[in-house]
Amino acid sequence: MRYLTLASDYDGTLATDGLVGDDIVAALTRLRKSGRKLILVTGRELPELQIVFPAHEIFDWIVAENGALLYRPADRSQKLLAPAPPEALVAEIRRKGVERLSIGAAILATWRPYETALFEAIRDQGLDYHIIFNKDAVMALPGGVTKASGLEAALKEAGLSSHNVVGIGDAENDHAFLDMCELSVAVANAIDSLKQRVDLVTEADHGAGVVELIDGLLEDDLVRLEDRLERHHVALGRRDDGSAVQVKPYGENLLVAGSSGSGKSTLATGLIERLIGHGYRVCVVDPEGDYGALEKAVALGSAQHPPLIDEAVKLFLQHAGPSVVVNLVGIHLADRPRFFMTLLSRLQELRVANGQPHWIVIDEAHHVLPAAWEPAWPNLPERLDRVALVTLEADSIARQLLPSIDSVIAVGERADATLKTFAELRETPLPAINATAPPGGALMWRVSADEEPFAIEIARSSATHHRHVRKYAEGDLGPDRSFYFRGREGKLNLRAQNLMLFVQIAAGIDDDTWLFHLRQHDYSTWFREEVKDPALADETRDVEDAAELNGAETRERILALVTERYTAPASGSISTK
Repeated sequence: MRYLTLASDYDGTLATDGLVGDDIVAALTRLRKSGRKLILVTGRELPELQIVFPAHEIFDWIVAENGALLYRPADRSQKLLAPAPPEALVAEIRRKGVERLSIGAAILATWRPYETALFEAIRDQGLDYHIIFNKDAVMALPGGVTKASGLEAALKEAGLSSHNVVGIGDAENDHAFLDMCELSVAVANAIDSLKQRVDLVTEADHGAGVVELIDGLLEDDLVRLEDRLERHHVALGRRDDGSAVQVKPYGENLLVAGSSGSGKSTLATGLIERLIGHGYRVCVVDPEGDYGALEKAVALGSAQHPPLIDEAVKLFLQHAGPSVVVNLVGIHLADRPRFFMTLLSRLQELRVANGQPHWIVIDEAHHVLPAAWEPAWPNLPERLDRVALVTLEADSIARQLLPSIDSVIAVGERADATLKTFAELRETPLPAINATAPPGGALMWRVSADEEPFAIEIARSSATHHRHVRKYAEGDLGPDRSFYFRGREGKLNLRAQNLMLFVQIAAGIDDDTWLFHLRQHDYSTWFREEVKDPALADETRDVEDAAELNGAETRERILALVTERYTAPASGSISTK
């Protein structure tokens, strides 16, 4: 489900003339039985609300006094979110002749036309208070206290994200909390300024409008309204005509495929950064240690310490916590699929409970969902949801995944062949390809939309990916891509699975072994073919071919080239120069 929570105003929304009908309570009960949470967001003081609305206990949380008080009916606990009004302010308001003044735990409330007197009293006292209107009602609260701040406090208690909330209201003081909801709704009797700003206006007024919204939630989780939520869509790049290419944060699964060095990781990094920038929380499954430097993300695991699934789960249970990068470098290749299936199962449980992580991005997906790996497929969800798979080719991952893919993004010189492979494996007709991927761009095919493939220029990430620096510097390239110091007669078998180990081993081997590999151009070949750094390979080849240098000098220069480009400061971060 996308919308796990309904946040509703009381007067003028749920209630008509202060009262809520039995049919509306019945609708709220149906919604709660669906597993969703209910939060009441009201300007009323709590004791008064409890009298006029006996069924208030149906709500999981009540934000009262326009954001100043949080109440949990289940255990009757209260949390004051703002200080009590100063006695001097109350005295000054009364001195100015304000009648019908109501004093709550933190709120001061009256009616028009006393807003001017209220403002002058606040000004004369030199206080950081602000005035809020609710049609004819006038309220004064400490600065920063609004229905939005109160809803944020309730979501924190619940461990929920505002991206999983639909809010509904009717008046001026509802603007603040509706603006923070993923979907904002106004009842038909709402003021015009609110109607003009929200995503949806109900056909019915007051409580009947809330029932209308609840019926829509129970019917299809309001999927039909997705086109109204373009502000939440995430940029991928642009078409030839300059129009934006975007991804829906809900209801769209991606396959990003291309050869090594084609730019698929750059695309994935940019997508992740923009999802995080929109406030969505992402779980990045990182088999090669490429994403440890993502902003607003916590990296779990290293080459020495495998990640703990419980740590990832704990982070996603936090309200407004970071995104999480699960680094699999410390897990043996053969064990990664099984680890991932356990992780995926726990993430699915989290999504049911609190809707997070909003997205799962699986880099090098063939490491954890390989075409040949089958034992745990019964545990794989029938359809993956909000997932981006990044891999070499469609045939390198399990075929069971392909029906879940809504859009394919083929990167690199063989983009058209990548789309053809996907279509053949999925047994889906491929429309004519009348476009060519631009340099550094891609071909995109929205399979579920039945569109022709089109070219896109990829939006770049804000941070340079540095050619997978961390993976090559301190990760594990795997046995087939490592460098082996064997020597002339093959007496040695010293494996360097990354550049830092290469430097350490190279510094300690005997001259004869060093020169044996040097004269065969083994060092420049490894840098070019496995480390994917042609610049380093070219410079190394120059050293290998320099007849005027002796063995010690070639060793010193090549190791200097590596350490200058791939350095490991005391902080543990890896950078290139």
